[in-house]
Amino acid sequence: MNFSREYHPQWTVTEKILFRFLFLYFALFIVLRFMHQPAEPLVRLVGHHVLNLKKDLSYFPTGSGDSTYAYVLLFLNALLASTCTTIWTLADRRRPAYNTLFYWFLVILRFFLAMMLLSYGFAKVYKTQFPEPSLLRLLQPLGNFSPMGLAWTYMGFSEAYNVYTGMLEVVGGLLLIWRKTTTLGALLTVGVMSHIVVMNFTYDIPVKLFSLHLLVMALILASTDRKRLYRIFFSNRSTASLLEYNPVKNKLFGKIKVGLKLTALILFTGISIWQGYNAEREYGDKRAKPTLYGIWEVETMHINDSLIPPLLTNEQRWRYLVVDWKERATLKYITDEIKFMTLEVDSSKSEITLYEGEWKQEQNFKYSIENDTLYLKGKLYGDNLEVKLKAKNKEDFLLTNRGFHWINEYPLNR
Repeated sequence: MNFSREYHPQWTVTEKILFRFLFLYFALFIVLRFMHQPAEPLVRLVGHHVLNLKKDLSYFPTGSGDSTYAYVLLFLNALLASTCTTIWTLADRRRPAYNTLFYWFLVILRFFLAMMLLSYGFAKVYKTQFPEPSLLRLLQPLGNFSPMGLAWTYMGFSEAYNVYTGMLEVVGGLLLIWRKTTTLGALLTVGVMSHIVVMNFTYDIPVKLFSLHLLVMALILASTDRKRLYRIFFSNRSTASLLEYNPVKNKLFGKIKVGLKLTALILFTGISIWQGYNAEREYGDKRAKPTLYGIWEVETMHINDSLIPPLLTNEQRWRYLVVDWKERATLKYITDEIKFMTLEVDSSKSEITLYEGEWKQEQNFKYSIENDTLYLKGKLYGDNLEVKLKAKNKEDFLLTNRGFHWINEYPLNR
């Protein structure tokens, strides 16, 4: 196969057809990555009339990259690439090789992959992709975790592990920017992306399609130096330097290219650092904690002047009030039912408004705090409530208080 970064004057028919398809497929994949919504009419047309799908295929972001819409879009991507490859093959079958276009194809893959690696890498370095386990998460039994929730908790627990995995992605992305370090960057990226792909598939994280494509891109880049890699790793033989083909001979263009590359690198890295730093402090682990932040465990609760005992049959009795985010609260009932509420606090009047969904009324609770005890008195769902809650120390949880130990006489595996 002539898929290498060296110049080859003659390609076989199979190589040319395969290249045409790969070029069109990944070029379309990258374009459609940024054009989900404009592609909606075509996606609906293919989904309803080619695949006979009955469900609505209107685009709306859900946080999942593995939605039905995404799969139909991928099918459309492959269909267009296959059709255009056939037309291209018939129209250009006499061309002996595609060295110049292959050069630019690799440039596109390198820079797109580098951009994604830097983006995801800095999201880990600044720990915005995997935040620390939430207060509500600490109260959940392990058996109630979804596989993705378990993975997010595992990753979010350790800031050092986030920085480590994030820096691997950042370094891989930086190495891909420069042509001479492409092989090293591709090999590092294959290792990093293999782990991510396996994690996505085994923990049901809905980024399977996208991560798999990034892995294939890295494999394509690594494969362009496969002969030298084989000699080093498998045949234990010396190898000559790679005579990379560069179709651009103009020295001025070369200087402009280096300048643009450095400018783009500085801008993208600088913006990523600035965004990550601010995001971590706006909604990440280093955010300002809201008023009433904490896990408040109910000690006594009166509804309409009647004491509600902590029995599992009392569906109205709260067990915890969890305040983790600004203007949000979670009510966890003794039956394990969870209600996500809006919480507005007026600390100057010691009043709060607690409501669910769109339903809202004027401040419906008076509150006071004495010695880690929160007292609420007010009205909710038409009932008069008086609730006494005790702050639960976050360090009471083994997950948060275990810490690091150089010496362990016995494994603490609980």
